[in-house]
Amino acid sequence: MAAAGIHPAAVVDPAARIGEGVSVGAFTFIGPGVEIGDGTAIGPHCSVHGPTRIGRDNRILGHAAIGGEPQDKKYRGERVELVIGDRNLIREFVTLNRGTGDGGGVTRIGHDNWFLAYTHVAHDCVVGDHCVFSNNASLAGHVTVGDHVILSGFAGVHQFCRIGAHAFIGMGAFVNGDVPPFLMVAQDKYARPRGINAEGLKRRGFDAGRIAAIRRAYRALYMGDAKLDEARAELEEIAGAGSDDVRAMLDFIGSGERPLLR
Repeated sequence: MAAAGIHPAAVVDPAARIGEGVSVGAFTFIGPGVEIGDGTAIGPHCSVHGPTRIGRDNRILGHAAIGGEPQDKKYRGERVELVIGDRNLIREFVTLNRGTGDGGGVTRIGHDNWFLAYTHVAHDCVVGDHCVFSNNASLAGHVTVGDHVILSGFAGVHQFCRIGAHAFIGMGAFVNGDVPPFLMVAQDKYARPRGINAEGLKRRGFDAGRIAAIRRAYRALYMGDAKLDEARAELEEIAGAGSDDVRAMLDFIGSGERPLLR
């Protein structure tokens, strides 16, 4: 274990594995079964419980609670873990829980995400890359979040829901169904689709043709009286004309366990 950069007031278990160039702030606790990759910085008053693996060059600010036991009454102390990738920003009072034995055993966080203050990721969730969780956004257990998703402040996602890549969830939205890729969702008692996340797609290099195909798919799903099977048939036509993005939407819709948000 490299001692350089570890504050004398920090408590680091001898069984923890600490990479090169890691810094640990005052009054932070690092437990057994924790692995921290090179260049990661952990601020003061944090707690990191294992089994937890944290990648390289992450920044974890004060009072974050990483790798805590799942908040699930079925948990009986079985070995479960949290896996965090590289270059994530984890701000003050963020809570990231380990998985459950019945849920696959792992909570998994990708790379280059921002978790702003007071955000929460519950047991058995999977979060992709390049996501932004604004203040107080929360995931219940078993939620899957694709790449480049933005959750605005105070957004909440029901257990077992999925949010597709490039979706935007508005402030205070309560999501209780699957959100297909590229959609923008806003609050109306429960979250309801309000269009596609066009501005975000432009920022990520989607050209006008791709966005037009996604917009046409959105209209088929949400702006007419068509039943879901009828709308899916229209999406098949758009995908058949060469839209890989709409094909991704179809694949997403076809693999869900909860009803589609409509």
